[in-house]
Amino acid sequence: MPAIRTVSVKITPREFPRREFQRLAASVVALPVVSKSAYSQAYPVQPVHILVGYAAGQSIDILARLIAQSVAEQLRRPFIIDNKPGGGGNIAAEAAAHAPADGYTLLAVGANNPINSAVYEKLSFDLLRDLVPVAGIYRVYQVMVVNPAFPARTVAEFVAYAKANPGKINFGSSGTGSVAHATGELFKMMAGIEMQHVPYRGAPLALADVLSGQVQVMFDNLPSSIDHIRAGRLRALGVSTPARLALLPDVPPIGDTLPGFETSAFAGLSAPAGTPAAIVDRLNTAVGMALADPTLAARIVALGGVPMPMSPAEFGAFLAAETEKWGKVIRAANIKPI
Repeated sequence: MPAIRTVSVKITPREFPRREFQRLAASVVALPVVSKSAYSQAYPVQPVHILVGYAAGQSIDILARLIAQSVAEQLRRPFIIDNKPGGGGNIAAEAAAHAPADGYTLLAVGANNPINSAVYEKLSFDLLRDLVPVAGIYRVYQVMVVNPAFPARTVAEFVAYAKANPGKINFGSSGTGSVAHATGELFKMMAGIEMQHVPYRGAPLALADVLSGQVQVMFDNLPSSIDHIRAGRLRALGVSTPARLALLPDVPPIGDTLPGFETSAFAGLSAPAGTPAAIVDRLNTAVGMALADPTLAARIVALGGVPMPMSPAEFGAFLAAETEKWGKVIRAANIKPI
């Protein structure tokens, strides 16, 4: 049998047509783009997990489940709520920030997240850098409530009483660094008064002491106080909205006395940084359609909230503004985690 010779052939640029080389090079560059686009268009092909930083049954959990159900029906894939309570919501946020950027892990973002960015100095993630905004869901405003035995009947009277009785007013909250705590600190700053913060392990415990008169005031989320207000067990002095609320038409905004005062709890969705824009847009459209459903919108209103549909850019700007606003309050009040 004759020996087989191996022939090495070297193709020089002159021997390989320039036009053919450019065509092949262009096709190689285009391959990842086409593949990524096709992947995004097919999304989702498996269940999507929404991480919630609180236990089941709290407002943000309830709203996340309502949205998840609607989006799942639209996109024909399960959207599963994973409750990861702890660290004021930081455990869930950290897990989401470090998850693969493929659209299959989302975070239910709440007002606690911008506040935590200032309260906790050594987080392993950055809310605005490591997560991309997907969509807004709802806002829930606060109501300033006092025990009916408290002498003030208006915000102005409350401020006057506080100035005349420095250090004699306690305000309760659901915990250090909570929305209720930060709102109370903002009120102190803008009113120029002193109040002592009393943190509790949850809003119900704080509200119970306002009802009993042990604590004088609380800046509570409207849903948990509304029935007590209607029954006369609490007196509402003001709401944290820029205008009056339909649920409490006789209660003026706190901003009527302290111009510019506005706070709210809220919920939205974010995804790990690097999640393809096409997936973010697909999710945003689905959430927008969910919020446009009159039945779901009515359930949000019944919970004391207001639907908050936003584009990814709008929700991102909202998160940045909230982070800056609460950062100033947290630093001025020197709030530290306990």
